[in-house]
Amino acid sequence: MTAQLKSLPGTFPLHEDKPFTSESEWVILKLLCRPLDSLADADAEELVQASGNQFTVQRCRELIAIVRISRLHGLGSWMARLLVEAGLNEHDVLHLEAAELCRRVNEHMGYSICNTATSRALEGLQTVWRSTATQAMKQEEQ
Repeated sequence: MTAQLKSLPGTFPLHEDKPFTSESEWVILKLLCRPLDSLADADAEELVQASGNQFTVQRCRELIAIVRISRLHGLGSWMARLLVEAGLNEHDVLHLEAAELCRRVNEHMGYSICNTATSRALEGLQTVWRSTATQAMKQEEQ
């Protein structure tokens, strides 16, 4: 599925990873022995305290949301960062329509990053995520 989405012409590279921390943020996290992936399970207030107030609570929440969203199969940190900057979180990414997600990213950026092909690709990913979530819930019930 991901290989097919990567090849759609005109699609934003949903799968790509790009740095989403500043150099100083990266250094602080390294000093705290916090790999970026570990932020998915972090508490924003605790991270602020651990950093000696070098991060704001808002920035910690953004970093945590970027990591959580980028864990969704087929999404990389580049798109996750854009979604978070547009005010969206993991719940929104899973439950809002793909066209709405793209509209909000485009509106936030002030120009069209996500086009119709991107919206279709994102919709395909959402179908996979929802199916996976449904299967996981069924297994938990057993």
